[in-house]
Amino acid sequence: MPRDSFLHMLVMPVAAVLCAGSLQAATLIVANKSEATVSLVGLPSGKVAATLPVGQAPHEVAVSPSGRLALVANYGTREQEGSSLTLIDVPAAKVVKSIDLGEYRRPHGLAFVDERRALVTSEKSKVLLEVDVETGKTAAIAATGQEVSHMVALAPGSSRAFVANIGSGSITAIDLRERKKLADIATGNGAEGIAVTPDGKQVWVANRAADTVSVVDAGSLQVLASLPSASFPIRAEVTPDGRRVLVSNARSGDLSVFSVAERKLERRVPLEVQRTSDRTGRLLQELGDTSAPIGIEIAPDGKLAYVAHANADQISIVDLESWQRIGSLTAGKEPDGMGYSQLDVK
Repeated sequence: MPRDSFLHMLVMPVAAVLCAGSLQAATLIVANKSEATVSLVGLPSGKVAATLPVGQAPHEVAVSPSGRLALVANYGTREQEGSSLTLIDVPAAKVVKSIDLGEYRRPHGLAFVDERRALVTSEKSKVLLEVDVETGKTAAIAATGQEVSHMVALAPGSSRAFVANIGSGSITAIDLRERKKLADIATGNGAEGIAVTPDGKQVWVANRAADTVSVVDAGSLQVLASLPSASFPIRAEVTPDGRRVLVSNARSGDLSVFSVAERKLERRVPLEVQRTSDRTGRLLQELGDTSAPIGIEIAPDGKLAYVAHANADQISIVDLESWQRIGSLTAGKEPDGMGYSQLDVK
C-alpha cells in the first residue's frame, strides 16, 4: 500500500470525529443484510454500541419521531421470503418484539406516521400496509397493483404516501386518509429510491435501470423533469433544508448532488471505497467490482451524510459543506438501510 494512502486511512477516522458537527450523542441504526443483524453505532464516536439479532436479510430501517423506536423490515432470502418486522428500543439496545405480517410477504420500505403507526411496503402482495407497532396489528391501506413495490416516502402532514415500484418503473400515489390509490406515475425503468421534499411539493425518484432521476409534482402528479444520474442510481434523500437531493449511484460508486430549485446536477462526490474480497451471499452481484453505495442517511442538522457500501462493509461519512468523504464507520456484513436516532444507547 502506498505510504500516502496508508496515512490517509489513519487520518480519516479522526477527521470524521472532529468534523462531526454537533457533538451531541446520537445513534445510527444499520441493517446488515447478510448477517440478520442490526448494528447500533454511537455518534460521533463511530463505535458499535450493540449488535442485535433480527430476521433474515434486514433491508430497511425506520426510526420513530421520538427516536426511541427503530423498526426493521426482514425481507428474507432468495430461498425464503420474509414476512416479519423487528421492533427495537434504541436507548435500551434491545429487541422489543417481532411483528408477524402473516400473508404479507417481502416487507421492505418503511416510514413512521407517528410514534405508534408505521407504513410498510409488501413487494410480494403489491400493497402498502399500516402497522400498529404497539399491538402488532396490520391492515392494508391500498394495493399498488405494481411490480416490486419497494420503497415508501411519506409527505409532510401524513396525508399522502408515495411508493416506488422497481418492476413497473413507476411510483404509486396513495391517499392515507381515504386509504386508496390515487394514481400510478411512470418515471423510469427500475424506479427504486424515493424522497419527498420538506415542503411536500416534489417527489424525487431514482430510476436505477434507466440511469435517471425523475422529479414529480406531488400535487398534480405530473413528471416535471428527468435528469441523468449514471450509473445505477438507487437511493434518494433530501437535505433537511430542502435545497438538495443526494442520490447514491451503486455502479459508479459516487453521489450525485442535485439542486431542488433548479432541478439540475450540482456536483458528483466520489466515494473511493474498495470492494471487499468476500462476495458470498451478497445481493447485488451484477455490479462488478463496485463497493455498491446504496443506503443514505442525513443527520438532522444537515452537516453530514452517511452512505452504506453494501459490497465493502463500510459506511462513508460525507461532509455536506465541503462535499468530501471525511471518514468511515464499520457495522456488519452488507450494510444497506439505516436510520438516525437523536438518542444514544444507555
